[in-house]
Amino acid sequence: ASNKIQQERTEQRKNEGLHYPDHFSLESVKERLDLYVVSNTPDKQALADVMIMLCIRPAEIKNLRIANGGVTGYAKNRGQQDVPRVFRSLEKNEERARELLTWIQEAVSSGQLRDPGKPGSTYLSSFLKKDEYIPKPYEPLLPSSLRKLGAVFASVVHGPKNPSKANTYASEALRHSPDNHASPSDRYTIVNFRRRGQPYDQAKPFWISDEN
Repeated sequence: ASNKIQQERTEQRKNEGLHYPDHFSLESVKERLDLYVVSNTPDKQALADVMIMLCIRPAEIKNLRIANGGVTGYAKNRGQQDVPRVFRSLEKNEERARELLTWIQEAVSSGQLRDPGKPGSTYLSSFLKKDEYIPKPYEPLLPSSLRKLGAVFASVVHGPKNPSKANTYASEALRHSPDNHASPSDRYTIVNFRRRGQPYDQAKPFWISDEN
């Protein structure tokens, strides 16, 4: 029975979409990203913010690379080539984005931060479940939700002129294959986008397709 309840909860969560607290709003994340000093030791907050900034899956944290306007080292389907995907991020400055990414990667390899991509890791999920980060009455964010927030934030900061452009920006930020834009997958996530301080019931649903 607990499986059934779990399944229903997952379904309900999918229909409600993701909600996030002000602490993880576009404005708050961007302010923190601007203030990080890479000579300091990063903490879990910095890890979460950089994962939002680059739409990073926990398993990609070690291998992602940014160079010449492209991103490589992302998780892909078997047999897929590591084709550089366009750099599209809420941090528009590629140099700064690379600096922050490297800062986090070095902390993970030196053991200052734990690798959130390790199977069974609760390192980030327990951080996101801190009482003050739960968007009550909704569910806490999951480490895998961070990239979805990042896709919407990246799209918004690039000022799309219409919904179709907004979707293109979001799927570029998620590093989806450009060939797949034509056939949107039926798996999607709704991110309830709202500005910092805006009530939850004024959020605008932003649908992003969830391939792989």
